Amino acid sequence: MTAQSTTAGVTALRVRKETNLWVDAFGRLIRNRAAVVGGLIVICLILTAIFAPLLAPRDYASQVLEDNNKLPSWMLLIFPSTKPYAQISNDYPIGADYVGRDMLSRIIYGTRVSLSVALMGPLISLLVGLVFGTISGYFGKGVDNVMMRFVDIMYAFPTLLLIILLMAFFRSTTQAAVTGTLRGTMTAIDAKLGGMFFIYIGIGLTAWMGMARLARGQILSLKEKEFIEAARTIGASDMRIMVRHILPNIIGPLIVAETLAIPTYITFEAFLSFIGLGVNPPTPSWGSMISDGSAALRTYPNQAVFPALALAITMFAFNFLGDGLRDALDPRMRGTMK
Repeated sequence: MTAQSTTAGVTALRVRKETNLWVDAFGRLIRNRAAVVGGLIVICLILTAIFAPLLAPRDYASQVLEDNNKLPSWMLLIFPSTKPYAQISNDYPIGADYVGRDMLSRIIYGTRVSLSVALMGPLISLLVGLVFGTISGYFGKGVDNVMMRFVDIMYAFPTLLLIILLMAFFRSTTQAAVTGTLRGTMTAIDAKLGGMFFIYIGIGLTAWMGMARLARGQILSLKEKEFIEAARTIGASDMRIMVRHILPNIIGPLIVAETLAIPTYITFEAFLSFIGLGVNPPTPSWGSMISDGSAALRTYPNQAVFPALALAITMFAFNFLGDGLRDALDPRMRGTMK
């Protein structure tokens, strides 16, 4: 073996050592065009939610009753069916709703509601499901059997129906809650959050079961590996093994699963708002805007079409990003740089 080939081999080994899973995965992710587009849209949505007061032309709750259902002139080209009823006003970029509120401003502020659910849903699912599944999978035997039977019982309830029942119960029984009691405190928190608190509770109680099963399955496949046995041999505690050795090896698939589940959480919020169990008026939600616009779909389709487009684009963006993360973090792709 020549000195040149030896040097090349050492250099290649050094490059392989310096390249880890996350750097490798990021390299594959940015080469996935759909994932990059989805990620850019998500970033734009986050910036829109943060800077909503600066981007919105008007206050989302401000009503100008004489401007109700007004449309900009350019919209007649897209929706010619509105010509017999149209009241033209270019003061509203995409029109005003049935009480004269600016549609664009409400869609911009509605981004906050959808993204808050997109954040809280995975956060609750990871916190509860990961802990539950880790304990169940690591200790196994009787502990695993009892914990998984509880998950099976929770799975027996239709998720969306359970959320609807919880929302209906909270909204119907906490209105007259006495200040200072638990119910009164929960009602006050819900009012400050614009009706989002009980949505978080509903999603939190139903979103963690899939994560618990996924975490359990990942741990069952890892806990008998040689490096886990080596950690036990040198006297590492169960907590250290779970946190330092198991968690870093399973977090990738869990992140991918939660990213792919985000559109489902957004759909739950939109549906609850659509049927009147979502955010409290006048807090804007795309689901409630679609519900209001559906009543005038034939005469003023813009009131339902534009919030529906915002909802669809958001869901597509998270789906594209989730698919890209799934491919990038696939263990079978580790070490490949296409």
